[in-house]
Amino acid sequence: MWSYYPDLLARPVPRYTSYPTAAEFTDRVGEAYLGHALDAVQPGQPVSLYVHIPFCEEICWYCGCNTGRSNKAQRLTSYLDALHAEIRTVAQRLGGRARVERIAFGGGSPNAIPPLEFARLVDEMMLAFNCGAPVLSVEIDPRGFDQRWAMTLGVSGTKRASLGVQTFDPAIQAAIGRVQPRDLVVSAVDRLRSNGVRSINFDLMYGLPGQDRALLEQTLDEAIAMRPDRIALFGYAHVPHMLPRQKRIDATHLPDQAERFAMAALGHDQLVAAGYVPVGFDHFALPHDDLAKAQLQGTLRRNFQGFTEDRADVLIGIGATAIGQFPHLIVQNDKNSGRYRMRAGAGRLTGERGILRDADDQRRGAIIEDLLCGRAANVGTDLHRTDLRAGLAPFLERGLATLEGNSLRITEQGRPYGRAVAVLFDRHRALSQQRFSSAI
Repeated sequence: MWSYYPDLLARPVPRYTSYPTAAEFTDRVGEAYLGHALDAVQPGQPVSLYVHIPFCEEICWYCGCNTGRSNKAQRLTSYLDALHAEIRTVAQRLGGRARVERIAFGGGSPNAIPPLEFARLVDEMMLAFNCGAPVLSVEIDPRGFDQRWAMTLGVSGTKRASLGVQTFDPAIQAAIGRVQPRDLVVSAVDRLRSNGVRSINFDLMYGLPGQDRALLEQTLDEAIAMRPDRIALFGYAHVPHMLPRQKRIDATHLPDQAERFAMAALGHDQLVAAGYVPVGFDHFALPHDDLAKAQLQGTLRRNFQGFTEDRADVLIGIGATAIGQFPHLIVQNDKNSGRYRMRAGAGRLTGERGILRDADDQRRGAIIEDLLCGRAANVGTDLHRTDLRAGLAPFLERGLATLEGNSLRITEQGRPYGRAVAVLFDRHRALSQQRFSSAI
């Protein structure tokens, strides 16, 4: 079991799916910068695409995604028309130079749109970007996943799917606004596998209202029995000041930090005992899966989709609120659905907010990524800082990290403290008043 040091977890910290984080985005960096970045893509350069579908049939109370109800057909149709237009605009700007190796559909819930519309999107992208055989992945809500959708994924060649499961306990499901009988998940898994999806991920959560270790253990047992190739075990972040929908969750029933830590430790031990390789601080994968191989080979990466084996340095976001990342730039598309549709429909790029990453940001970002991905980070440039040495001291003294020469590494005991170490290299945190979630 991991050792619990509450003093080292007291500071709320980012999840660091990027550096700098979205808290530093500004509207001074937008469409023009995105255009220059697309123009700079070199012939044959590997590129990944992320397509955002900001709709769900039902909105879960805990959810932090940019999404809305898919209950208005005209709104769905208008958004999809704009999405097709943006695909064409981005592809024309790239001019056939990029080698698209991955396409990920997320949301929201991509299966909130009709399966035929999904097939049209895939066809449009394959033609517009002159794709060969990219790895296709899709996020799925089991509550709206039927045989037609499964067959569409099979025909499209989708090989990876992620299921939003969260918990199998009916009372907790009711407390977070996501009632989802176990049989729906079982049938979704069966349909995916029978249609050629070779890597299935479950998103699970700890720290939910009314949840304790025994209930988490039961959910993990049920998940392990279905043998998904990957499991992401996230700590629920209760931030109703940022996400008003979370006000429907009774905060008095949330476990405290000590219990959250115990849940994270239990989840780690239970999944490792079941044969899963721990990946980063909250992902797990079976040894045959590419994610586990990347962790073991030291090639793991981290981006807006979490821990990944994707090595492309360019990720292009398509769709409202989607975020793209380039070595020197991070840019987010317009969040306002009306403005997004107008800009995309007019053949414009839709980047609205972002940040330029100077050489120091890129260096610090590499350190943070190395630390969170379990690699040794070269921190020699920073060791002269007395504040850094003071910040590192309690982690080093308790065996949560090691420092040999200029190489800093998070130990196995330090895995749950990774973000608390990473924040020591974040030059923006002293300037930002943004409130983040618990470090565990």
